[in-house]
Amino acid sequence: MAHAHQKTDLHTVDFQVDPVVLELGQRFVDAGHELSLVGGPVRDLFLGRTSPDLDFTTDATPDQTVALIKKWADNFWEIGRAFGTIGMRKAGFQIEITTYRAEAYDPESRKPVVAFGSSLTDDLLRRDFTINAMALRLPSMELVDPFGGVRDLHASALATPGAPEASFSDDPLRMMRAARFASQLGVTVRDDVRTAMTRMAERISIISAERVRDELVKLVCGRHPRVGIDLLVDTGLAEFVLPEVSALRLEADEHHRHKDVYQHSLQVLEQAAALETDSDGAVPGPDFVLRFAALMHDVGKPATRRFEPGGAVSFRHHDMVGAKLTTKRMKKLRFDNDTTKAVARLVELHMRFYGYGDAGWTDSAVRRFVTDAGPLLERLHRLTRSDVTTRNQRKADRLSFAYDDLESRIAALREQESLDAVRPDLNGAEIMALLDLKPGPVVGRAYKFLLEERMENGPLDHADAESRLRAWWAEQPESAATSVSAASPADVESSLTEESK
Repeated sequence: MAHAHQKTDLHTVDFQVDPVVLELGQRFVDAGHELSLVGGPVRDLFLGRTSPDLDFTTDATPDQTVALIKKWADNFWEIGRAFGTIGMRKAGFQIEITTYRAEAYDPESRKPVVAFGSSLTDDLLRRDFTINAMALRLPSMELVDPFGGVRDLHASALATPGAPEASFSDDPLRMMRAARFASQLGVTVRDDVRTAMTRMAERISIISAERVRDELVKLVCGRHPRVGIDLLVDTGLAEFVLPEVSALRLEADEHHRHKDVYQHSLQVLEQAAALETDSDGAVPGPDFVLRFAALMHDVGKPATRRFEPGGAVSFRHHDMVGAKLTTKRMKKLRFDNDTTKAVARLVELHMRFYGYGDAGWTDSAVRRFVTDAGPLLERLHRLTRSDVTTRNQRKADRLSFAYDDLESRIAALREQESLDAVRPDLNGAEIMALLDLKPGPVVGRAYKFLLEERMENGPLDHADAESRLRAWWAEQPESAATSVSAASPADVESSLTEESK
């Protein structure tokens, strides 16, 4: 590694960069050009972090950049040429080199209007925040920090190089990025930045759903997600990005103590994140599905709030309503189907556990809990435990002990039977052979009957399963024997309805 010392008014920084960075800088200088490491990688040097992705800026045009790197890089691409960016890979690093820009945005458009510049300082001025508006000239390693990025980084403050209104007008997504950095870095947003975000929140509407989604994911997966979400809500950005979360501020919780459901949801988010595991565990963190489900788990409450006789407040079926609202919001944000279904399913199931400690569950109910959760079971465990935010320690302990008992029941049943893939004790081919059926809806109904028997009673031996199926079949009307056209036994699974499966 290469080392350089740069004195600032705050301290002496020991910069460590890979030799490939200095080698690239020397190539540009030898050709009469400037090259600087810029933005996030420079910020991360102060934070003691390294990144495999390196961003550079230069006075060289894209054509001149290509001429300098095409024989040096392992490979390169020109997808971003229209924006002045040439990408490449070298020695395991992904590198982007962008010509100095004096960039402006059409106020009514999402797309930047690109004009190449000739000044490093002007290039830094157009960047989003001061902590990202620092550069290291190469190969001299001179720090260029015209807007106080080092100062703001050490003060844990987020500020813009110029007026925040101008910065956010250029690219409204920067308001989302402010909340994301608050979550990732734990920085405090300066008052003028917060004020501009509040005044200009509606402009986030011109940004594509995909770009907003990507920032939201990074925010939720940050070290301080509560801080980032709170900033979105306080500035009004959430009204356009996550209005369901903003609406929670008006609601009372299911425990009828009129606790702020919004603050409750933020606490559940924090507690769920704290229950994530390391990379070898059941739910490696940061886990977006768990965290977003924790944030959204009560969004069905505004639509289901009812004032009952005696002053109580109820939220019947808020879990089902919340799951639908979550699905709708995630589709608007262009999340993929698998992620959307996983989050919505957790929201739908988050109340399932309540009542277990009072009434107790049969083995059948435990099987259904595990089967309904499917591959989300470990996340559901953590979401349910995180949903306890009461200050009543006795109540919190009672719920915790009850959930400990449920997990013990699940473990005990797992030792006796396969809970992760509950199936009937006879397969489709065996059902057809026993009842002399061809593939079709009737086989699906028989399959569903045996699945219910399996849920209610656990594993049956083969003879018992056959006996129960015959008894069920004897009770069916004569017309039930009608089946569809013949097919091989191997095709029977495809004839079963989704519900039967």
